Order: sequence, then structure tokens, then C-alpha cells
Amino acid sequence: MLRPEEQLQILKRGVAEIVPEEELEEKLKESYRTGRPLRVKLGIDPTASDIHLGFAVVLRKLRQWQDLGHQAVLIIGDRTATIGDPTARDETRPQLSLEQVRANAATYTDQIFKILDKNKTEVRFNSEWLDQLNLEGVIHLASQMTVARMLEREDFSQRFRQGSPIGLHEFLYPLMQAYDSVAIAADVEMGGTDQRFNILTGRDLQRSLGQRPQVAFLMPLLVGLDGQRKMSKSLGNYIGIAEDPNEMFGKTMSIPDSLMESWFLLCTDLSEEEMKRILAGHPMEAKKRLAWEIVALYHGREKGDQARSYFERFFQEREFPEDLPAVVISGDSSASLVDLLTVNRLVASRSEAKRLMSQGAVEINGAKITDWRQVVTLRDGDVVKVGKRKAVRIRVANEEGRAV
Repeated sequence: MLRPEEQLQILKRGVAEIVPEEELEEKLKESYRTGRPLRVKLGIDPTASDIHLGFAVVLRKLRQWQDLGHQAVLIIGDRTATIGDPTARDETRPQLSLEQVRANAATYTDQIFKILDKNKTEVRFNSEWLDQLNLEGVIHLASQMTVARMLEREDFSQRFRQGSPIGLHEFLYPLMQAYDSVAIAADVEMGGTDQRFNILTGRDLQRSLGQRPQVAFLMPLLVGLDGQRKMSKSLGNYIGIAEDPNEMFGKTMSIPDSLMESWFLLCTDLSEEEMKRILAGHPMEAKKRLAWEIVALYHGREKGDQARSYFERFFQEREFPEDLPAVVISGDSSASLVDLLTVNRLVASRSEAKRLMSQGAVEINGAKITDWRQVVTLRDGDVVKVGKRKAVRIRVANEEGRAV
């Protein structure tokens, strides 16, 4: 195990806030002296089926804790997810069934162990202890928090001022998440800066129930592809860690230049010296290096090389690779382009197809198609491009239904 000051130097890279930092230093020193690893908690509510780069920021930091010899404790919030985290919500979050949550959790854990060391991760479901709380236990838990303290939360106070409904069950969420820390005796809890209130509630609850309080270890929120809001699947500004390498590379190339420094810091393992050297060069080359690092991290160096080559041929040199995904059409090759895009799921809906065409975002062999009413004649080998990153090669089927 590295000396405490060396551990702290590694752990502080990219961190937003440690509350309180002096307590973390003491805990690291005690761990070094006694040989007892710190128990570092990360709670996740599997409300969706995929993990994106924004959530991976916290997971990658948790992996650093593992590599330094500490115990990662991953809490799957199967019970808290049925309540719904009210953080940063301007309305009550729809409640999920326990079955929905556990189905999402199966996909989550598969993806999580692309980052965490599975053999060094303690995985717990919080229904294990929360389902054991009877009414008396819930009342005792609720007695540890005042309504005034709850209304200190920006999301609750804003909704209260606006007259928007706040469900009583939403007040239970931070308390139940806090009780997770008590149940597993957490020394440190990790999360994004938006989880500050919840994590500090855990610290308060541990203290009131006679445990040594945890340290809050908060990571910045990764800004998404739009360059404005935090990365979120619901906002559509995300990159999933299991996405196709070409799609992952292309999406990274679409981010504003202003995000590159923070993305290098939070999404790659490059040293700060190397980051500065790359960012001092040409912005296009810097962004391609960023995209390569991200693809290589989740898919391997070879896939990173292939994704870069694909991007350069397709987007920079305007060459259409032979290995583009194929769309097979019948021998009668006259078709509505709106129908073709919609049926083959190149767009989410007919209205999106019409919108993209009117914006000049749909091309056939490099020629823009702007009239959605136009009936086009497609030939075998034609390339249909939609937006910045999607393209397919047309294959015309013979009379037996096979592509020629």
C-alpha cells in the first residue's frame, strides 16, 4: 500500500470536493498504520439499462480506490430506485417496479465490471436491509431529519416555492440512501456533486446512530455532447460505454472544443503533462486523440485505431468504407426515403426524418435530399448518410430475396 500522502495525491486528481479533507487524511493514515482497507461506498439506482461516460467518471475513481488496496462496496439501490431519486428534479420521478429495477441491474453490473475489478468488489442490494425496516424502524429513521433540513435541498425548495407537488415518499429517499452507509459501515461515500446532500445526510445519520461518519468524496458532473448540461440518457447527450466504437468515436468528435480539457481529465488516464501537450496542438488532432483514448479504454487499442481510420475516411476524406452497415431493399428500388429511414431505424420517427431532410442532414452519395416528398431511386452500392454519424450502404435484393 502506498503511503497516505501518495494515495491522496492520486485520489485528488479530478475531484470536485472532499468533505472534510482532513478526515480523509486521518482515515488514510489509520488504514496505512493498521492495514485495514477503507470501505468506499458507491450507490447506484438502476433506473435505466446502460451506463454512460458521465457515470463512468465516478466508477473510474472507485477503481483507483481498489488499485490502492481499499474495499469498493457497490450498493445496488433496488429498493431506493422504486422510490426515485428526487435530486435535480422539478417534478416527482415516476416510480419503477422492483422487477424493472432488477432487470436494469443485470445490465448495469455487466457494464460496471468493464471498469471495476469484480474480484475486489463487494456488491450489495439495499433491499437486504431496507426491507427489514418495520414501521417502527421507518419512523425512527424519519425522526433523524427535519422538514426544514429537507427544504434546504435546492430541488425541494424550488418546487416548494413554485407550488409543485412534493411526495412524502421523496423525503424518505435521502434517509434510505443514508441508511445504506450505516448498514455497510462506510468510511467514504463517492458520488457526483449533485449527490452532495444525500451523501452528507449519510454522514449525519451515521453520527447520530453512533458510527464514525463517512467522508463525502464528490466528483464533477461530466458535461454532455450538447456542451451545456450534464451527460444524461434522458437528455440524449450521452455516450454509452458499450456503444459501437465508431459511434463512440464520432460522438466524441462532435463535442465543443471547450469541453476537451475536462473530458481528457475525467475520461482518460493520461497524465496532466501529456494532456497539456496534446491540447497545445491542433484542436482536430487533440480531439481525435481524446476519441481514440475513450474507445481504446472500453474496446481496446485495435478498435480505437479502426474507429479513427473509419472517421478519417468517412468524415474527413469523404470516402465510404466497404464495411458500412447494409440496408437491403427489394428489386423495385424506387422508394420513399422517409419510409426507408424510419423502417430501418436510422431515425426515431417519420417526423424526425422529415426534419432532418429539411435541414439538409440526409444525403445519398454525398448529394443532399431536402424534399421529404421526393421518391428516390436507389441502386446497389449507394450510400445513404443521416446526420453526422449514421450511414448505410444500400443492397438490392434479387428475386429470391437475397442481396446481390
